[in-house]
Amino acid sequence: MAHRVSIVAHRGDSGAYPENTLLALRKALEVGVDMIEVDVHLTKDRGLVLIHDPTVNRTSNGRGKVCDLTFAEIRKLDAGSWMSPQFAGEGMPTLAEAVAVVPRDVRLNVHVKAYDHDRAVLARLVVDELVARNRLDTAFIASDIETVGEVRRRNPAIARCNLTRADSPDYVQMSKAAGCRVLQPGRTGCTRALVEEAHREGMEVNVFYADTVEDMRKFIALGVDGILTNYPARLKHLLAVERSH
Repeated sequence: MAHRVSIVAHRGDSGAYPENTLLALRKALEVGVDMIEVDVHLTKDRGLVLIHDPTVNRTSNGRGKVCDLTFAEIRKLDAGSWMSPQFAGEGMPTLAEAVAVVPRDVRLNVHVKAYDHDRAVLARLVVDELVARNRLDTAFIASDIETVGEVRRRNPAIARCNLTRADSPDYVQMSKAAGCRVLQPGRTGCTRALVEEAHREGMEVNVFYADTVEDMRKFIALGVDGILTNYPARLKHLLAVERSH
């Protein structure tokens, strides 16, 4: 294998542990990943919590939209039992707690889950949190093109990843115009042509996502810089095998 591929743990080691929990993050670190992707939503009272969906229904024992619940209400929820009884009691962490768990030598891919009603506030709060934690050089923010713009206005120094139209032919140029240095194309939109165009522009390409060995091999062959996966140990093993050849 001619180039190094980063292992990006999608929502932590989420194939084996409850996604976006501190347990999933710690288990990803035990695997030895290069980067961890987390999702951040804004609570009713402007708390920053790790959760993928706009509601707590799927990944907790609660009901309702994250934006309609206070931080204290979300803090009481069980975010582990939905996956298995053995994970009962796992809570929904804050962004600050996640940053504290992930060491500086592991990059953070912070997916800001913003909507029209909270885009500017959420972008500002996430940027300010990363600045306060001295993570500007070891983290980047991924989101839709409008939120990326809000992040850029708040602090142009932080790296950004545009997720809008990630499978379209103009994805690279749209992202370049938005000042993004990182790309995250989807599985269907990640082609050799896209990777080569992005690399000519000096941009990093992390594909979303690959969980099977077959898909991992495919994207390694395309020359991507990183692979988001729910099974980081599987990717790590494959990369070790590939390097030994």
